[in-house]
Amino acid sequence: MPTSRGRLDWIPASARPELLAPPVAAAAGSVPGAEVAEIDPALADTAALCDAYDVAPGASANCVVVAAKRAGVTTYAAVVVLATHRADINGVVRRHLGARKISFAPHDDAVGLTRMEFGGITPVGLPDGWPVLVDDAVVDAGEVVIGSGLRRSKILVPGADLLRLPHAERLVLAAPSP
Repeated sequence: MPTSRGRLDWIPASARPELLAPPVAAAAGSVPGAEVAEIDPALADTAALCDAYDVAPGASANCVVVAAKRAGVTTYAAVVVLATHRADINGVVRRHLGARKISFAPHDDAVGLTRMEFGGITPVGLPDGWPVLVDDAVVDAGEVVIGSGLRRSKILVPGADLLRLPHAERLVLAAPSP
């Protein structure tokens, strides 16, 4: 039966900093107790990870970078939702950020600005000042699997601990996917 820990070998993140992207390793202290597990990078995408390692989709949280535009100014934010949910980017997130227009950040912007690998972007270690919008269901989920900034590993952390991150806010951002 799939669980948050699945069939992965979790160890304290502080013991394996090489499994974290540099900005994630530098910020790992903001989520004490975070654990890391090495994975096959070809299995980093959520569905593949859950299938291969028996991780419950309801314990897998995705982080997407959005670009919010208003009056010619673009600001970036991270949105964290469970894999089983769909974020209301054009409604709740756009209004919360006070944007006139919002979209997923272009690949090159997301990777370049975060200094993380696409498919491994995580709310831990984001650029200073970025809002981190954490869906209610992530906070209430217990332990969740998130990216490590690299495709070759994942982090396990209590969802509520994501609220310890700088500029993190708890919101109702998503509804279960149909």
